[in-house]
Amino acid sequence: MLNLFKRRTERQLTGQGGEDDALQHLQEHGLTLRERNFLCKGGEIDLVMEERGTLVFVEVRKRAVSHYGGAAASVTAKKQRRLILAAQVYLSRYKMPPPCRFDVVAIDGTKLSWLKNAIET
Repeated sequence: MLNLFKRRTERQLTGQGGEDDALQHLQEHGLTLRERNFLCKGGEIDLVMEERGTLVFVEVRKRAVSHYGGAAASVTAKKQRRLILAAQVYLSRYKMPPPCRFDVVAIDGTKLSWLKNAIET
């Protein structure tokens, strides 16, 4: 019998757990989930949230330890370009796009940091 379900790697499971933690944190602070894991040819957005009429594109990074600058530092210029491209694709569905911003939720070990407006376009 063909197994149609791919087994998830430990890294994918860790990332999923980080996204779950970030989502819960953001919802506790009044944001509403619009979409999770938006994928397009140019990139991916972990969470698309809404806060008082503003779309918030959220990149979630989780690291077990904060070596090499930690989770926030892992959002490289290349990753930022891919996020911006994915956001442009997402926004193309709107005739008049709403205001938006890019946030990062960085999780180092058990410490969660929410960085608003972390990426400038």
